[in-house]
Amino acid sequence: MNASVLSQNFGAGASTHAGARMPAGRCSPELLKLVNELVERLSIESSEEPSTLLACLAHNAKHEGRRAAFRERDRGIWHEWAWDEILADVLALAASLEQHGLNANEAMLIIGDNRLRLYLSMLAAMSLRAWPAPVYSDVPPNELLQYSQLGNPKVAIAEDQEQVDKLLELRKQTGGRPQIIVYHDPRGLHAYTEPGLESLVNLLEAGRARLINEVGLAHRLLTSAQPEDFAVLMHSSGTTGKPKGVPLTHLNIVRGVRNAQAAGSFTRHETHYAYLPMAWVGDFVFTLGGGVVLAFTTHIPERQETILHDLREVAPTMYLAAPRAWDAMLTRLQVGIAETTPLKRWLYGYFMAVAVKIERDKLKGRSSGIAQRAMRAMGEVMIFASIKDYLGLSHAKRAYTGGEALGEDTFVTFRALGINLKQFYGQSETAAMSAIQRDGNVKLHTVGQPLPGVEVRIAESGEILVRSDSVFPGYYENPIATAEVLKDGWLATGDAGYLEPDGDLVVLGRVSEVVYTASGERFVPNYIENRIKFSPYVRNAAVVGAGRERLCALVCIDFDSVGHWAEQRGFAYTSYAELSQLPAVLDLLQDAIKHVNTVLKPELRVNRFVSLPKDFDPDDGEITRTRKLRRNVIEERYGSLIEALHAPNWEKQSLFDLDVRITYEDGRTGLLQRSLNLRSMD
Repeated sequence: MNASVLSQNFGAGASTHAGARMPAGRCSPELLKLVNELVERLSIESSEEPSTLLACLAHNAKHEGRRAAFRERDRGIWHEWAWDEILADVLALAASLEQHGLNANEAMLIIGDNRLRLYLSMLAAMSLRAWPAPVYSDVPPNELLQYSQLGNPKVAIAEDQEQVDKLLELRKQTGGRPQIIVYHDPRGLHAYTEPGLESLVNLLEAGRARLINEVGLAHRLLTSAQPEDFAVLMHSSGTTGKPKGVPLTHLNIVRGVRNAQAAGSFTRHETHYAYLPMAWVGDFVFTLGGGVVLAFTTHIPERQETILHDLREVAPTMYLAAPRAWDAMLTRLQVGIAETTPLKRWLYGYFMAVAVKIERDKLKGRSSGIAQRAMRAMGEVMIFASIKDYLGLSHAKRAYTGGEALGEDTFVTFRALGINLKQFYGQSETAAMSAIQRDGNVKLHTVGQPLPGVEVRIAESGEILVRSDSVFPGYYENPIATAEVLKDGWLATGDAGYLEPDGDLVVLGRVSEVVYTASGERFVPNYIENRIKFSPYVRNAAVVGAGRERLCALVCIDFDSVGHWAEQRGFAYTSYAELSQLPAVLDLLQDAIKHVNTVLKPELRVNRFVSLPKDFDPDDGEITRTRKLRRNVIEERYGSLIEALHAPNWEKQSLFDLDVRITYEDGRTGLLQRSLNLRSMD
């Protein structure tokens, strides 16, 4: 926490800020005493290292006791829960969920943004040997059906009225499931009369009473889970069809976290910030995996709109963000610098040039001179420390990105600022992390070395294979898909890559996306797309050219960064569509693609491109909720446009009239019509 933000109230054992109102429904001293006596007995009975998340939770309650486990911001105030309080509430929720029909080997839907009691509900399901199945909060009602068909979910936990409405609509489609809908935020729900609606607060209170009244219940709930039990049911991205169920066991999660700890990627008692989607495996492994196994202090922002503000107050020691989030953070920094005083702009430009030069030398294995290092130290005092405080990363000892490649300029800039940013590689099937860059051995083109406890080899086909205790047991109720990826203990990741002589792993892209041009040149579209997206002005790109004479690109601008660029230069626009077709913007995109072409073989250079009048949108089915392209959908929706780009005879600049159907947030559809400029790189 920044010193200015109530730091005096953030010592271990504090329950909330001095003078602040206590959140409703804190557990009683009687229940805390019962829980503490229980974990004391269990610690005497077992000396083994905890192998389930529930056992780790009990270990923390015993050995960390009143240390801060979670802090959640509510109406501007950070409220704190100690480990014994967290365990008590998890067991109370489990006691109530059991009475409401949640059984072993059943899924429990979780839908909403990050909230403490949603996380606790996930742990509560595990104590019943059931498993949470988190769903992205922005999934529309018509897509929710496919997530409800795995694990027979009779119970669902919803954050608020919006999510309750989706679940009630789901009931109509499934003939009654989920029967029980538990809501966190009661606003707007008081007039609802549908059966099976329950308040999470009421469940919590009923469960606390049951724990106190039923002797032995707490012990049973705490000790039932086994290492081989499912801890969570994630969902694959569904880039080629219906998402598959990806179960991860307690053993997968615990071993995965221990592997990361052995690599120095996690340390005990991290200050963690939980703001990423709860349905993403990265959030689950970092927040409930690392958070519980290694006793992090996890901070939860008030709402999505306050993430950046709350981040400054938290100042985490470890920070995870997707590549696009790092790009957005850099854009915000650059906008702030552009709007500051001339002196500060000069200081930033001068010291940043020195720091970037030092960092690039370091990445190439070269050392810097004494004079450069002295100037870098002066820059830290005069400007870099303030910038890191502004970004909320003043205490970050480790920062990570994963999921796709991060732009070189973005990566180097943050490392030059003194932020220890590193890339990691993994997927849901490997509990998020398989390889990671190590301190002192960071390279721009690799994702680092396999974690301790993880084996990686390359198949003859060039596919990356992984073997570890963190690898999942197989797709849920899908033996055919499981047999395709699990062979002799090795997971076929579906990614193409190679190992360098020093053991570093290079990821090229998806094996299924390795295609050939008409002349037989082999290429991976995603590899080229990622490099186009390295430009801060490009949010999404799709490269098409399989079986064709040339490669062409559909490009989606980054509305915020391009909009700011245009405003600085006095270009007027009223919408995304209008901005995307400005000649100056097309020139900007052409320069970005021209830069990418310089590092590609002549046969694989992007020859033509078009700037689309809209971004790829998951509601239109063009990308997944994790922002991965659905190529079959894109090639179908924009088929006539793609044909126009590949037409053999056309002028250097040509026009194309696009008609494409779009889906609005409320589910309504409309038709977007726009004349697009097709550009040649010749």
